[in-house]
Amino acid sequence: MASRRSEPAPALVLFDIDGTLLRRSGPHHRRALEDAVRWATGREVSTDGMALQGMLDPDILTSLMLEAGLAGTEVRRLLPQVMTKAQSLYVRRCPDLRAKVCPGARAVLARLKRARIPAGLVTGNLRRIGWTKMRRAGLRDYLRFGAFAGEAPTRAALVRLALSRARREGWIRPDSLATLIGDHPNDIQAAKANGIQAVAVATGLSPAAELDHCRPDVLLGDLRELRLAMLLP
Repeated sequence: MASRRSEPAPALVLFDIDGTLLRRSGPHHRRALEDAVRWATGREVSTDGMALQGMLDPDILTSLMLEAGLAGTEVRRLLPQVMTKAQSLYVRRCPDLRAKVCPGARAVLARLKRARIPAGLVTGNLRRIGWTKMRRAGLRDYLRFGAFAGEAPTRAALVRLALSRARREGWIRPDSLATLIGDHPNDIQAAKANGIQAVAVATGLSPAAELDHCRPDVLLGDLRELRLAMLLP
């Protein structure tokens, strides 16, 4: 007999990864992107001096290839294989990240799981990179699904993709409160573009004053300040 589908939850919580769930996780991600471009083009590239925070991985790879002198048509042709290579490199190199989990992140995810509130990712990381980080940080089992760079062209579109899947799967009701938790102005803007609650945490590179200027619904120093009631209708 098929298992009975669980009742839709009153809330959905979406998390960014870097600066929100993890911080100071090392150069392995950046180096995997650089080395994938070197592998595909034979040209020396570097992310030094690039403002990577808030960017999607395909956009970083595109910028690296353009800076290496490739034409736009060649960049578009190479991008799929460069994304595949970057993910393979990162999966092989990713260190143990359990000590890099942001303060309060594990406790928040555990509370959501106990409350049967679905939690997912909306991230600028490519899929295999994002899930590898979550496994190596010991957070994978708390997260039901994700929307990853390469699956939509912008962070706002990734939020829309995540919301669509949660509704299609019957995980949430039409009136459920959806929240995006992130550490960058781009996260706040993506939440607002989709009409969902924006929770900002000052655990990334963006200072609290910059986040506050973007008018999130909730601004926290870190996830230890988050209360479950803030995520419920």
